[in-house]
Amino acid sequence: MKLSGQAKLAGVIGYPVAHSLSPRLHGYWLEYYGIDGAYIPMTVKPQDLAECLRILPKLGFRGCNLTVPHKEAAVALMDEVEEHARRIGAVNTVIIEQDGRLFGRNTDGLGFLENILVNAPAWLPPSGPVTVIGAGGAARAILVALMDAGVPEIRLVNRTAEKAEKLSQELGADVIRVWPWQKRSEALEDITLLVNSTTLGMNGQPPLDLSLDRLPHKAVVNDIVYAPLKTPLLAAAVARGHTVVDGLGMLLYQAVPGFFAWFGQEPEVTDRLRQRVLEGLQ
Repeated sequence: MKLSGQAKLAGVIGYPVAHSLSPRLHGYWLEYYGIDGAYIPMTVKPQDLAECLRILPKLGFRGCNLTVPHKEAAVALMDEVEEHARRIGAVNTVIIEQDGRLFGRNTDGLGFLENILVNAPAWLPPSGPVTVIGAGGAARAILVALMDAGVPEIRLVNRTAEKAEKLSQELGADVIRVWPWQKRSEALEDITLLVNSTTLGMNGQPPLDLSLDRLPHKAVVNDIVYAPLKTPLLAAAVARGHTVVDGLGMLLYQAVPGFFAWFGQEPEVTDRLRQRVLEGLQ
């Protein structure tokens, strides 16, 4: 790793942060492109977030990523927030401008969409309905991305219908239709893409209880979980012959804009990068 007194600095702030794969991800790019820089994990308690963000410019940082539990709280701490991030209600990428001002972005939705478009190129957003399972923070970013891409109908299914209704109303989107959990299998009819935005299927969690019998064979299936890389949902979809997209790509692609802003190099998402990051899961 190239590192001097003129190194460009960025990092990730979370509580906890030891689980984050971002240092491995950005570290790979820094090494690959021979950049004089460092990407540092920082454990920060929620009550210390505001103070720590204000210190970063004084320490020479160019920005940072934010992970759990700081994304939502950071919106109010920015000097400026892009409209896309404001709609999502969360900031995951902070860019420190030359005058020290904090500019907040959210690249989660962009990472999600790019992951689908690259790995399932036959899928076109305007081609038909999409079903999204879950109504948490990840779902919010995904919904905004799908809406902006021109998806004509989004079927939102969540175990707690009230939470899904609230999310739909906050986004103010006519294309979102909330379906009851009991009819989740029916919500798969005639769709072009199925997205699981919940943690169901993740290591240590029960699998997503969903029959794929009504899912059209041309439909793409995506799970944002990447531990394991092939969840029970994706395994079932592969068995039926569907094109599937795992969740690791969302993590990789959401990192591209931040790296470019901080280090001045637009990085590529490659198979070697995927392998390096996967090694961090083992």
